[in-house]
Amino acid sequence: MRVPLSWLREYVDLPATETGRDVQTKLVAAGLEVETVEQVGAGLKGPLVVGQVLTIEELTEFKKPIRFCTVDVGQAGGAPPGSAGGTPTQAGGSGGGTGEPQEIICGARNFAVGDKVVVALPGAVLPGDFQIAERKTYGRVSRGMICSGDELGMGDDGSHGIIVLPPEYEVGIDAAELLELFDEVLDIAVTPDRGYCLSMRGVARETAIAYGRPLRDPALLDVPGPNSFGHPVKIADPIGCDRFVARTVVGLDPEARSPIWMQRRLQKAGMRPVSLAVDITNYVMLELGQPLHAYDRSLVDGPIGVRRAEAGEKFTTLDGTKRVLDAEDLVITDNRGPIGLAGVMGGANTEIADSVRDPETGEVKGTTEVVIEAAHFDAVSIARTARRHKLSSEASRRFERGVDPQAAAAAAQRTVDLLVLLAGGTAEAGVTEIVAPSAPRTVTMRADHPDRVAGVTYGRETVVRRLQEVGCDVYGQDELVVTVPSWRPDLHAPNDLAEEVIRLEGYETLPSTLPTPPSGRGLTGHQRLHRRIGRALAGAGYVEALNYPFVSEQIFDQLGVDAEDTCRRVVRLVNPISDEEPALRTALLPGLLGALRRNHGRGSHDLALFETGLVFRPGAEAGVAATQLPVDRRPTEEQIAALNAALPAQPRHVATVLAGAREQAGWWGEGRPADWADAVEAARTVAGEAGTELIVRQDQYGPWHPGRCAGLFVLIDGEEQPVGFAGELHPRVVNALGLPLRTCAMELDLDRVEQASAGVVQAPRISTFPVATQDVALVVSTEVPAEEVERVLREGAGELLESIRLFDVFTGEQIGEGKKSLAYALRFRAADRTLTVEEASAARDAAIALATERMGAVLRGA
Repeated sequence: MRVPLSWLREYVDLPATETGRDVQTKLVAAGLEVETVEQVGAGLKGPLVVGQVLTIEELTEFKKPIRFCTVDVGQAGGAPPGSAGGTPTQAGGSGGGTGEPQEIICGARNFAVGDKVVVALPGAVLPGDFQIAERKTYGRVSRGMICSGDELGMGDDGSHGIIVLPPEYEVGIDAAELLELFDEVLDIAVTPDRGYCLSMRGVARETAIAYGRPLRDPALLDVPGPNSFGHPVKIADPIGCDRFVARTVVGLDPEARSPIWMQRRLQKAGMRPVSLAVDITNYVMLELGQPLHAYDRSLVDGPIGVRRAEAGEKFTTLDGTKRVLDAEDLVITDNRGPIGLAGVMGGANTEIADSVRDPETGEVKGTTEVVIEAAHFDAVSIARTARRHKLSSEASRRFERGVDPQAAAAAAQRTVDLLVLLAGGTAEAGVTEIVAPSAPRTVTMRADHPDRVAGVTYGRETVVRRLQEVGCDVYGQDELVVTVPSWRPDLHAPNDLAEEVIRLEGYETLPSTLPTPPSGRGLTGHQRLHRRIGRALAGAGYVEALNYPFVSEQIFDQLGVDAEDTCRRVVRLVNPISDEEPALRTALLPGLLGALRRNHGRGSHDLALFETGLVFRPGAEAGVAATQLPVDRRPTEEQIAALNAALPAQPRHVATVLAGAREQAGWWGEGRPADWADAVEAARTVAGEAGTELIVRQDQYGPWHPGRCAGLFVLIDGEEQPVGFAGELHPRVVNALGLPLRTCAMELDLDRVEQASAGVVQAPRISTFPVATQDVALVVSTEVPAEEVERVLREGAGELLESIRLFDVFTGEQIGEGKKSLAYALRFRAADRTLTVEEASAARDAAIALATERMGAVLRGA
């Protein structure tokens, strides 16, 4: 919202010496975001006067049209408009001409002999340090410059030509004052909860409070009551439109133009003057914050209606775009159909017509009768319509932030008054006002509630005074009943009222106090485990990558997840950051694989990434509404339980991805690429830090290669529970996601791994007695997993077995078709003595015997 300081002074008696910077400081302290203060007319210096074109000579010998003009600029010392003498009224401005006509070269062609124009005389300086001096050009001497709005820094007036002034202004008067070229404009970034500040009325109210001055409310007008003579209106959707005021003005002069003061205020506020009727509706909208629309009554067929659009209904808006309407769009209609997109933009079929003069009869044709609409629409409906049609307008910006419904009648009256005053119209006696029944909103609050929120003692009198300043009616003593003003739809709860008191008293008055922390309790067991896992994976060469927890549901198709898989049940966000990723992740792999793809695309080809984080799994209680917890006291256990019941399950997962070389080649030897075994080893590393024994079996799931996928299990209460998968990704997944070839991955449910842990991780015990090593090679069927063989050997060897390691796998004709040889190194050690050869051999033989019994293993070479 752009607020000219000269306009603001109409509603608040600011000190004469107060500058825009001073007002900015006050408003910022009151909580408004005043981004800049623009100095309008900076760099402009007079003399700048009103002149009248006496003669025009067309110079045709040049490539472009050139005019040699003589302009009457008045007598020296001519008085500026509205003053008794010729004293300059602004810095750099001066009234009075030279006393004789000036010869001026000009290339513009939108003026004629007799027109009043703005002339910069020699010695003037225009914005951009453009100095005006007497100079010879095009074979003539030019003694000044006939100015356009752009050259004077006036903004966009839509004409881009020479300023042609109304004929009533006297030649020689100060044009800088006439055109209000010197001003200061505050540019305010209005937050969504401060919609009332998208008007001069709202900003003036905040300014009056900040300075402790009375407000001259422009909405305090004498408004006639509704009667049955007004233009008929039918509301089919009272929820979408709870208030509609219609007024009619006839006998408008089609040739009437917006006065200069109105055009300049619109320009400073960032709007382009269009025509008198449209300019008046825009002016009143800026003044009171109530969007309005003017219909050409001769083009309106029957009663004006408000209803929801029919799906697929077509309508052409004022910008000339033909739009296909949605069933949720709110439209203004007549007997023919839609004539306006409610709260957003009017229709081309009832547009106010520009005045046109008939060249034969000289008659001026244009709109002479208008119907003024001042309505209040549902904020959510208007916001959705504007976004649906990608059509943000000044009206929709205000409606979606909240418009004062009580201001509609005053805005309509103000529009009627201006049309009568400036366009010579006559207001018809009929007044239509349809209002849906509603009660004012009240909020009950303890008088000391702002004190408790801010930690400062304000006292009841201060609280009541500040609430009354923002327009509230306050009753009660210790318990206040506050009636919220109609222009503040953002005030709903005691905390909202407390914020008003605190901001008006000044945020800078709040003391800076630090909360007293409880005595140190250290990290929880969960936190210590997560840090150990992060350090272990980093030590194994992995780099942590943190990703957003948002996914698209299409990613599950790319990962090859079954349609019935619970992983596809996602929690959808009501207002996602990106429409392409509207759901919360149910696994870490989508984000981690995306990070791998981006890094690979940027030249990093040997990658090992890991992430730990929460995933979100909706439970049976999905759809339960979350309750709002109190902030002035600790929630009860029941409230916390109800809140938790509305949340999805959020287990913590850990995942790794690998691509490229796992070991680099160099003078020390050959390198090797990352493979499925590295992904499994990462899972073992995580389980080891948790003190959990991980069970690894061949498996098949979603994104993993069916022949290179390991299912990961742990024992919980004596039963095997799945906790994740590891291995090489399926080639189809690699192609679908644009990943490097042979990409490997692992993901574990860290909470379930921790649940299976023994609690305290035992440090390894170092024995002083020597180790006895025994090797064994067993021939088994190729279908027998090496993990099962290892488990049986470990069980058969007993307590003396310290560790077991598979160091060779062999297949070939020597051992027969369908067979494989598994060679294990077994390390035996006793805690209290040196083992004999017989003891180690006996343990080895017991392990072989159990493998033979259960697995059908045969000792190789036996």
